This record gives sequence, structure tokens and C-alpha cells, in this order.
Amino acid sequence: MIFENRTAAARQLATALSEYRSKNPLVLAIPRGAVPMAKIIADELNGEFDVVLVRKLGAPGNPEFAVGSVDESGWVYVADYAERVGASKEYIKKEVARQLETIRQRRNEYTPVRPPIDPAGRIVIVVDDGLATGSTMISALHALRAKNPAELICAVPVAPPDTVEKVSDHADRVVCLSSPLNFQAVAQFYREFPQVTDEEVIALLSAERHPSTR
Repeated sequence: MIFENRTAAARQLATALSEYRSKNPLVLAIPRGAVPMAKIIADELNGEFDVVLVRKLGAPGNPEFAVGSVDESGWVYVADYAERVGASKEYIKKEVARQLETIRQRRNEYTPVRPPIDPAGRIVIVVDDGLATGSTMISALHALRAKNPAELICAVPVAPPDTVEKVSDHADRVVCLSSPLNFQAVAQFYREFPQVTDEEVIALLSAERHPSTR
């Protein structure tokens, strides 16, 4: 399955998640690519929209290849293959510190005047534009599970079968529209896959009303 763009993928995900419409789900995006998608899904489901801040730990010499991830609390997930690709414990420690600083900067930029929306007791849907290793999604799900949601759902357009299986251990449900065996990168499953900028993220979050104003 090839998606025209993130908007088309988000609309298809919203259809797959239609049972949650009007149940006030909290739809959380993993920035930055998934942010416009989560906004569309939240609007379609009459829910709320926010971000969950996690960062991948990039491999030495190949920062796009995840060897793990870290969430906003500092919890670290390290993939079982990390050392085989050169990510020593010392390297991981430095990479964690670097990515935590990025998380802190993004929190200050993205939601400077309000705290994150509390997921406790809520149906929580975590959205990304696709999963490769699943590392960042695992960190996001771990961070949210600790906050006691009523139901925790991973929703993505595309991911390889082994990643879907791995992520399933951390969510109550995984909604994945396409799970191809021949998977090299998320971008190969989109005709249009532009970068989402921090400015776009900030604009979308600024437009989202705080729950107390709803």
C-alpha cells in the first residue's frame, strides 16, 4: 500500500479508528512528522490532540538508524542489536544526554504556556507516520503506560511485521494499515513525504485549545 501523503494516511487511520469517535480520545503525535496526522485524526474522532516527546538514539555514523530511544522522563530503551552496530554503553550514555536536551528544548518551544494533557483514565491513541525499528514508539508507549490511561493504542499507516509484533507487547492494541515484508524505510510508502518543521508543529499546537477551555 502506497499513501499519497500524510493527510491521506491520517484519514485512513481515522476511519480505522472510527469506533473511538465521540469517546473523547487523546490523540498524541510523535513529532515531528506525525503531528499534522494526529491533528486530523483528533478532529475526525472529536478528540483532543497533543504531542508525546520521545527521541530515537541514532547509531554511530548513521543517526537515522535507531539503536534505541529515550522518553521525556529519561527512561531508555536500547535495542538488542545496539552493540553489534557499534553503540557502546558510553556512546548510548552520551546520545541519551544529547537527545534529552532536544526533548527539553522542544517542550519549551511546543507547549510553553501549558503542561501536557494528562492521559490518566483516557483512551490514548499514539500516532506516528510509520515505524521502522519501533524504538521511539516503544518509548512513547512506556511513558504513557506509567500515567495510567484507560486504553493505550498505537496507530500507524505502515510498519514491518516484526516491528508490529514487538510494539504489540507495549500497547493494548496496534492499528497498522499496511505491514509489508519488503520494508526499507517509511518514506518508500508515501508518494509525498516532506519534512514537517518545528514552526508547523508550534502552529498546530497553538491552535489546539487546552481541555479546560473546551
